[in-house]
Amino acid sequence: MTGRGGDLAGRGLDPFGLPGWWSGLRRGGRGSDPALAEALADARDTPDGEARSTELERIAAHADATGDDRTALAARFALIEAYLLHGQRWRLVEPVRRCLATVERRPDLLAADQAEPLRRYRRYAVEALLGSPRVGLDQARAMLDDLAARAADDPAVVAELRCRIADHLGDEPTARQWYDRWSPADPGPVGGCPDCAAARRAELLAGWGDHRAALAALPDSPHGGGDCTEQPERTLVAGLLSWLRAGQPERAAEAHVRAYRRHRQEQAAFPLLATHLRWCALAGHPARGVDVLAEQLPRLDRPHDDLSAMEFAAAGALVCALAVEAGLGGRTVHRPAYGVRPAAELDVATLGATLLGVATALAGSFDARNGTGHQSGRIASWLAERPAAAPVPLPPDDDADDDADDPPDDVLPDEEPRPLSLAMITAELDRRGDRYAVDDRGAVTGRWGEALIQFRRAGERGEILQARSVANRRLPADRLTEAYAFCNAWNHDRLLPKAYVHEREGELLLAGHVATDLAHGVAPAQLTVLLDAAVDTSVAYAEAVAALP
Repeated sequence: MTGRGGDLAGRGLDPFGLPGWWSGLRRGGRGSDPALAEALADARDTPDGEARSTELERIAAHADATGDDRTALAARFALIEAYLLHGQRWRLVEPVRRCLATVERRPDLLAADQAEPLRRYRRYAVEALLGSPRVGLDQARAMLDDLAARAADDPAVVAELRCRIADHLGDEPTARQWYDRWSPADPGPVGGCPDCAAARRAELLAGWGDHRAALAALPDSPHGGGDCTEQPERTLVAGLLSWLRAGQPERAAEAHVRAYRRHRQEQAAFPLLATHLRWCALAGHPARGVDVLAEQLPRLDRPHDDLSAMEFAAAGALVCALAVEAGLGGRTVHRPAYGVRPAAELDVATLGATLLGVATALAGSFDARNGTGHQSGRIASWLAERPAAAPVPLPPDDDADDDADDPPDDVLPDEEPRPLSLAMITAELDRRGDRYAVDDRGAVTGRWGEALIQFRRAGERGEILQARSVANRRLPADRLTEAYAFCNAWNHDRLLPKAYVHEREGELLLAGHVATDLAHGVAPAQLTVLLDAAVDTSVAYAEAVAALP
């Protein structure tokens, strides 16, 4: 069966775009559970978005009011995951603090498999200080002091965070002192990928002007361990400017082309785009920099965090300034509409001024919170940079020989795993001959027979493939018991999709959900099987709904 893009709403059958629609879903057979626990189960299965976060906040607050610590803890774990999914780490501080307070009072509530995630969340809450001026210094420092008191077995993570906070505030001497404690320490359980930690150290050293030391800090052959899907490109970006400054421009050019081949479409890579733009500017490729800027500009409207938005805007302003100096000021860049802002065609000089305004405003917000002028000074220093030598020759974008172990997606064998991407999903649907629509959040929606199906990536790195479907046929609300019985029977007899009932405006929507964790990557051949299974089972489910009397 072929999916159809076009008019996906038809007969009101586009619930995916309605905030909170999934909050009414109920798993068949959960009627005997307490209402609050069932509401939490429902909220966990809602589509990602602000409505889901709002519902989880409501449940956690209600659980607090009734003394239900278990549900409050579970709701806040789900809330933390929702914030991480949407790049809202600045909102982590309060739910993480509440979780820690609950566990301190009721340690029996923390399951064995939740202890390490909670420690990671505490780290993320501290790091939120670096990403947004909306997190108070005192809040983050209190969280870090608590982490230091509880993480005696992981001194590296505490030293790293103190080092990075001092650097963010512009206190380089203190940052270097903590760096000396961090760099030789063995990574602990919360430190994450060792190669990514090395990349963060290299970025700090490069920011201090120690480019040779930065390159020495990078691993020779980054692989990220067994669980990291960011390597080796994460390390390649960390070395871009240092290779350029340390007299290895050809290696920097190869690293840029190879890493950007992946980062151009990977949502989680937005914080790395500023380095790609700066490299284009400083390596003598302002035209390529404008191309990259034009391609990535829509992502500035939904940034990873305030810091990455500031850095992207500053690097973009640098590219525009050098492009004007190179005689490219007449080029125009399309800036799509967003919110109340209309779409516009901006010349390079105007775009540069716009981006400079974004960068300086955000830097000012950080400095007002920090009580220093360091972020504004850092942005000013970027804008004063100029190429130090002749343009660096670029290898062709389609060159697959720059690393035999990691060729681009279009030449990788089907059995080779790679991080899940939107491009992989749409490419597979194209091979199937399906029609679909992609919204501005990267959700892929189409109609297959009797089912409306949406594919999207979830998880902190977009590593979870989710397929959600709704049967075309609706049932009247007075058939709720029958609908529950149907879903119970389906879930008892079949693995996919997980069946639900959603009650809305006097009608019952019968929906399905399939999720696959692809943290270790997915091969195209495997993705073919997963998408085929999701479509076939969702269609079979919708046809069974259509066949109900």
